[in-house]
Amino acid sequence: MEGNVFGTCSILPFQNIQVTAMVHASIITIGDELLIGQVIDSNSAWIAQELNKIGIWVKRRIAVGDQRDDIIRALDHESQDARIILITGGLGPTADDITKPLLAEYFGGKLIVDEQALLNVKHIFETILKRPLIERNLKQAEVPDVCQVIQNKRGTAPGMWFEKEGKIYVAMPGVPNEMKGMMTDSVIPGLQRHFTLPFISHKTLLTAGIGESFLAERLGDFESSLPSSVKLAYLPNYGMVRMRLTATGNNKEKLENELHLQFDSLKGKVAEWTVTDEDLSLQEVVGKLLKGKKQTVGTAESCTGGYISHLFTSIPGSSEYFMGSVVSYSNEIKESILEVNPETIRTRGAVSEETVLQMLKGALKVLKTDYAIADSGIMGPDGGTPDKPVGTVWVAVGNRDKVIAQKFYFRFDRIRNIELTAAGALNMLRKFILSE
Repeated sequence: MEGNVFGTCSILPFQNIQVTAMVHASIITIGDELLIGQVIDSNSAWIAQELNKIGIWVKRRIAVGDQRDDIIRALDHESQDARIILITGGLGPTADDITKPLLAEYFGGKLIVDEQALLNVKHIFETILKRPLIERNLKQAEVPDVCQVIQNKRGTAPGMWFEKEGKIYVAMPGVPNEMKGMMTDSVIPGLQRHFTLPFISHKTLLTAGIGESFLAERLGDFESSLPSSVKLAYLPNYGMVRMRLTATGNNKEKLENELHLQFDSLKGKVAEWTVTDEDLSLQEVVGKLLKGKKQTVGTAESCTGGYISHLFTSIPGSSEYFMGSVVSYSNEIKESILEVNPETIRTRGAVSEETVLQMLKGALKVLKTDYAIADSGIMGPDGGTPDKPVGTVWVAVGNRDKVIAQKFYFRFDRIRNIELTAAGALNMLRKFILSE
């Protein structure tokens, strides 16, 4: 639906509040499914990242169930410390979706039908879904008469913008795609118009091969000497540590100069372990290297079951350098497709240096790529032996001229062992490419 993203059901025009201090926000996610772990709350993380980009700091993130009193208490409590309260969830057509009538009561209004939202609901059901409309669907177009309506371009439930006692409250659907559309098209621009926000800038680098505590020890003097406008954050994950410098203030040029100066100093102190000085994932770094060389890669995965392939293919445009994979989970596939010698598996085992090197050579042959990755390991929780306990992994990388293999020992649960194996394999390939 085209037109103004804010509907006709409005009370007052935006007031341009001049704010020199930091603007804080709170995020409230609503739904019993969040509290019982049935659904993982990815909305809050995404919202917090987007707010941070424009100079708004999230003070708290809380989840509440579909209980009237709990939601009201959360609204009362969060509005004490935050000027912006963002709410997701509870706007659907079912009986447990109580957010909309509750907000009408909370802000002293009543529910009315928003004509633009109604047209949107009818368009989705009649034109796109080609399904009959029922009364429950039509109620999606109801909104409190004391809000500014945020039209939903990706679904049926409209969002709502309220203002009360100098605070902004925004309610959005819990469906991530719909929420993100509203945030991007309407909420973020609205908040930028409403508040005078500080300038925020980030610089990020990724390290591997050194733990967070060792980095913190090495960077103690550097961190203590940072100006008050610049902060250093450590973000460890799967054998790597991402470090982020953040500068905050009102003078953009001065802050950016200071940030670049401090970032250059940081890079010099951790150059030995640096994977990239950009905010990229490890698979993006490897992909960038391959694109630069106009070369290709494939995988022969046993213990990771295609997870490395998933990481590559999650990047738009990766078909330019990622050709495919052989998920050789069984020994039969290792032997028949990758041409691993059955005697090697019988005498050395599937989890061995000899096996992954033969898997690698088989992958290079069958996939016809410039580089390849191969892995075989014991992810757990069962299958370990005294000689090869759970978490034992062999990884090989290489090309037709040279191949190398490395043994890893991981000590975590199955999923994390798989993720750590993938990270280790990608980093091995990165270093192998650079060594050439």
